[in-house]
Amino acid sequence: MTRVKGEVGRPVPAAGEPHVALLVGQLMREIRDTFAAEDWGGLRQSHLRLLSAVPREGISVTELASRLGMTKQGCGQFVTQLRGRGHLDVVRQPDDGRLRIVVRTALGDRTVKAANARILRIERSWARRVGPRRYAAFRAVLGEIAGGG
Repeated sequence: MTRVKGEVGRPVPAAGEPHVALLVGQLMREIRDTFAAEDWGGLRQSHLRLLSAVPREGISVTELASRLGMTKQGCGQFVTQLRGRGHLDVVRQPDDGRLRIVVRTALGDRTVKAANARILRIERSWARRVGPRRYAAFRAVLGEIAGGG
């Protein structure tokens, strides 16, 4: 890594070094390959991502789409697919019968729990590769960049 003149502590990739999108892509490929090697009952990573974004109290399709950066229509299609597979249900809001809320079923909860456990095992593997302190720093910085920290 080289540094931009005048900027202390801000490395940029040198010529020929992989840029961050390539590196993140390699990590995502590892996650995809790991999940693809296991049986998730026909669910794809995009299904698991949506399932994980549904809070325990439920959420409207509009809010869920916004949270995931999807269109309302695309999100609605995923909800329909996951509802058909028994992972989600759609219920009417008690105080406003017009509003429908997406909730996870018991099967959806078990699936999210299994997916989260699998991701945790992947993260532990990465921490073993670079050491727990360096991995904790990586995760903290990643959280900051992603806006969560």
